[in-house]
Amino acid sequence: MNDQPLGPIAALREVARLLERHGGQTRRAQAFRRAADTLAGLDAAERAGIDARRAWRDLPGIGATTARVIAEAHDGRLPGYLAELQAADGPLVPGPTPLLARIRGDLHTHTHWSDGSSPIEEMALEAVRLGREWLAITDHSPRLRIANGLDTTRRLAQLARIRAVDAALDGFTLLAGAEVDILDDGALDGEASALDPLDVVVASVHSKLAMEPDAMTVRMVTAIANPRTNVLGHCTGRLVAGDRGTRAQSCFDAEVVFEACRQFGVAVEINSRPERCDPPDDLLRLAAEMGCLFAIDTDAHAPGQLGFSEYGAARAASVGLTAERIVTCWDAGWVRDWARRGR
Repeated sequence: MNDQPLGPIAALREVARLLERHGGQTRRAQAFRRAADTLAGLDAAERAGIDARRAWRDLPGIGATTARVIAEAHDGRLPGYLAELQAADGPLVPGPTPLLARIRGDLHTHTHWSDGSSPIEEMALEAVRLGREWLAITDHSPRLRIANGLDTTRRLAQLARIRAVDAALDGFTLLAGAEVDILDDGALDGEASALDPLDVVVASVHSKLAMEPDAMTVRMVTAIANPRTNVLGHCTGRLVAGDRGTRAQSCFDAEVVFEACRQFGVAVEINSRPERCDPPDDLLRLAAEMGCLFAIDTDAHAPGQLGFSEYGAARAASVGLTAERIVTCWDAGWVRDWARRGR
């Protein structure tokens, strides 16, 4: 651990990261990130004046706990709340997870451009901190309005921003992508002008999850056969825990769907979010036995969630997968070549 004391902004963001890592995208974590943004908008003289009056709570969005963290960090001390979180931190999965060390990137992440909590830059810097070599930003497509999905204009603006951030990062690759809704008929949500320039597309079902099994099978296979599709995201759509409650998995002919993934070279996502744990164990085992490619993805909506890959790596190992069949264990050049095949 770095013995140098953290400044108030860094301390607030580290609290948020640890809350995200162990509790998902919580409102509490977002409160600490908002407090950090508030401080970042002040110059040194303003901060010094507020600290002299110990008036941190006068600032918008600063509550009792965030004010205490700021004051303690401003005094050059390790904030007590942060110390508690650090003491409780540890591996998310007990025992060795050798596949984790082989993971080089992540093909499914979100930023504040859609329903994530943080900018592109913060997601990239956290990936660097974790030792990753590359990261794909895959914010939602326009139909998912509840998640602030990107229309064509916003998608192309984000693409330009991703390319600019990528150019500024030394030794790290940022890929431009999208998580695209699979529409009722299997078409992909979004205009060709928005999807064609992207490095990678994750196709996911977000609506009508209880569709009749035969129709759902046709819907998914149609999307998998689309040359733009690279990853089949959280294939059953189930929720097993978390703030949103639980949700039953979609029903479809898994053998037909996974055979389509195998034939078209589409990776089956091992969604590492603990509330998803998707595919379920039986379907994960089936896809592994059928020879599919896989992507261990975090579906991170905040920087601290990029560590969720620990869960996915453990599940991949449990069915005997090796790094060669996991595209997120490949280098960025291979991933780009694979993703552009057939386009």
